[in-house]
Amino acid sequence: MNHYLRDLSPTHQVAALLLIVFGLLVIASTAIFMLSFRERRNPVHDEIWQRELHHFRTLLRTTWVMVLVFWVGWALGEKVATLLFALISFFALREFITLSPTRRGDHRSLILAFFVVLPIQFWLVATARFDLFTVFIPVYVFLAIPVVSALADDPSHFLERNAKLQWGIMVCVYGMSHVPALLLLSFPGYEGKSAFLVFFLVFVVQTCMLVQHLVSRRSAMPNALGESELTVAPGFLAALRRRLFLQPPFAPNVSRSFNWTSWALGMAIASVVGALLSFITPFRFGQALAVSLIACVAGSMGHLVMKALKRDRGIPNWGRRGIGVTGANGLLDRVDALCFAAPVFFHSVRWYFDA
Repeated sequence: MNHYLRDLSPTHQVAALLLIVFGLLVIASTAIFMLSFRERRNPVHDEIWQRELHHFRTLLRTTWVMVLVFWVGWALGEKVATLLFALISFFALREFITLSPTRRGDHRSLILAFFVVLPIQFWLVATARFDLFTVFIPVYVFLAIPVVSALADDPSHFLERNAKLQWGIMVCVYGMSHVPALLLLSFPGYEGKSAFLVFFLVFVVQTCMLVQHLVSRRSAMPNALGESELTVAPGFLAALRRRLFLQPPFAPNVSRSFNWTSWALGMAIASVVGALLSFITPFRFGQALAVSLIACVAGSMGHLVMKALKRDRGIPNWGRRGIGVTGANGLLDRVDALCFAAPVFFHSVRWYFDA
């Protein structure tokens, strides 16, 4: 099977990969649908069961959306893929700004961010002007935004307002723009296969976040059940599970689900998965393991940072719907880890391989 896939053309290899992924998603979605009919007679267990099913459905919907975005971008070409990620960036920035207070004096800066900075950044990506696109926002936009804001003659909370807007541009525009930039990297003997790099990055980062989510959810379940599961387990197993799954959150004021066990397991499993996918990349096994680890560290820490920003704003999620403390109803909740992982992954790969 492996030799058969390697003998295919790059276009057919990507198509085969997408068919496999879509097949797995169909199987997972069907399984979740069938499990929803399962009868549960214990009220406490039934409530927890339904809550877990809801979380799995949310994760599946997110995965479906990301795979469909990847498929549309690959099917319609690099330019359309860049435009597609520009639209995602636009809506993510809109969520970020909408749920943060603004003043009349910010209108010029907002127009500059949405209708000048964002199009120029993705145009630089589409034309492969890497030297300029990597410094355009961190240098030129960083200096331009406060100048435009000062010209609006509104000094109230000047530093806070400009820092908020620059943060939004850096995360939602600069970070996201590095995803389609991967399509334009060139490696010897890897021509026409750059779509695999985007898939590799998204799959590894999503695997890391999924594992962390599942482990943290597992940590909360014994408490919800009164730790009844632990009482029936042998002493050693109970101690091991308590050690692994009942650790207190490391930063409870930022995230009640983040602890070092879930973080380490997410890093380890996602990095191994990335190494096993080395055959679709220009990396060797050890190189794929290293770049996967780098991307996962950046993505998971970025996700934690974005949670801190939500707590500062007093909002449960970036979208307007939902009331869960760690809800993911907004677009930015789904791509925040990718926004942090993409630039670190892109520059690490480009520097190491001189691509």
